[in-house]
Amino acid sequence: MESLNKMEVWFVTGSQHLYGEDTLIQVADHSKIITEGLDKSRKYPVKIVYKPTVKTADEIHKLCLDANHNENCIGIITWMHTFSPAKMWISGLTSLKKPFVQFHTQFNRDIPWSEIDMDFMNLNQTAHGGREFGFIGSRLRKERKVIVGYWEESEPQKELEIWIRAAAAWHDSKSMKIARFGDNMREVAVTEGDKVEAQIKFGYTVSGYGLGNLAKFFEDINESEIDELIRIYEESYILDEKLASKGSMRESLIEGARIELAMTKFLEAGGFKAFTTTFENLHGISQLPGLAVQRLMEKGYGFGAEGDWKTAALVRSMKVMSYGLEGGTSFMEDYTYHMDSENECVLGSHMLEVCPSIRNENSASLEIHHLGIGGKSDPLRLVFSTPEGKGINASIMDMGGRFRMVVNEVDVISPLEDLPKLPVARVCWKPLPDLKTSAAAWIYAGGAHHTGFSQAIATDHLRDFASMADIELVVIDKNTDVEDFKKELRWNDIYYHVAKGI
Repeated sequence: MESLNKMEVWFVTGSQHLYGEDTLIQVADHSKIITEGLDKSRKYPVKIVYKPTVKTADEIHKLCLDANHNENCIGIITWMHTFSPAKMWISGLTSLKKPFVQFHTQFNRDIPWSEIDMDFMNLNQTAHGGREFGFIGSRLRKERKVIVGYWEESEPQKELEIWIRAAAAWHDSKSMKIARFGDNMREVAVTEGDKVEAQIKFGYTVSGYGLGNLAKFFEDINESEIDELIRIYEESYILDEKLASKGSMRESLIEGARIELAMTKFLEAGGFKAFTTTFENLHGISQLPGLAVQRLMEKGYGFGAEGDWKTAALVRSMKVMSYGLEGGTSFMEDYTYHMDSENECVLGSHMLEVCPSIRNENSASLEIHHLGIGGKSDPLRLVFSTPEGKGINASIMDMGGRFRMVVNEVDVISPLEDLPKLPVARVCWKPLPDLKTSAAAWIYAGGAHHTGFSQAIATDHLRDFASMADIELVVIDKNTDVEDFKKELRWNDIYYHVAKGI
């Protein structure tokens, strides 16, 4: 995630020459104060950068072109301190390729009732200047976020942070390369999709590689690298005694380290940010990559099992959004239900590939167990549980004419009992509003069985991301009613059919 440190959001203030030089000087001073205040107010993952006040159509157009061509700029914050006639913004906004947010705020929080005069009124015109700017955004049908509130207060700052994190993920998606080791799991429908349309819509590229391409990287791994990685394993995890220095399956640990090193070298050499594997194509490696996938996810890579490249991309984007936040993000799957009507819940897991970023405070256990599919040697995996708290599950599907994202808000709980015979990482949650409603709504939406799970970000992050990507979003939360949800899906079908045109 080092690239986030270079990213910028530009703070752009609109005005005009009508109000004279003294007013414009005050506008610039106020804009600098707000920019610096916002940049220092929260732990934004990127820097907020002040830009000089734009006062003419030419200045606005040039700034928007500069934003498009600046590889570090991920979006712009627009603020109308005074009245900025909106026809000046048409050329710029129609050229702008980066997302933008309209911050409907003002420099002063309060009206100075006993001192207010016309000079104050001429300077502080956000109330109607922002409406003028809002009109042209709607007239041009420009997708954007509108944040209303005083800039020093926590709520609008939090909304801005959410938008910035979504913009960072959107920027990252535009240069994302996804490596697929093998193909999709045979005969599975939902993991398929139109890769060309995905590149048009999200910007990322998806390329397939045989296991022979990965096997070549095994040749460059030396013993010292393996020894150092095993030392990290021993310091970081509780090792199964069979994997200890004199254990009966020590060679499997060595091979697991070799697989992780090879996959890391392959991904780094190709500049990949996400990847997929499948247990139906393991030629050339001795075990299904479990530990390697878990640790690579923890480093920030997106992942999708069974060739699921859409989920791999989504997990990567969710990890970018969650950078620096408490809580983790992982590839996930609803695996089995507890259907006691008095205490229903879902057990989420996968064969091996759950990211350690979501583990609780207890150390993970590095274990080796038999896996009844794939026909290979017993694979390594980290085993752990997940702390209680709020969470989300999200999935993206190719619906044929469009991409749909579905999000389900959940309450993560401790497993109702111990799981001594389940040798995989796992999460237990209560889906909102309840299992019956959430499962039915998810199925009506065509939601995939693979998801991105997170306790670090929330629905609003994905809402902003979906807005930037111009894709459909449906949310299952505490207020969901199945019949109303079905109506929303039908309305969306009509909207996207009409919006797409002939």
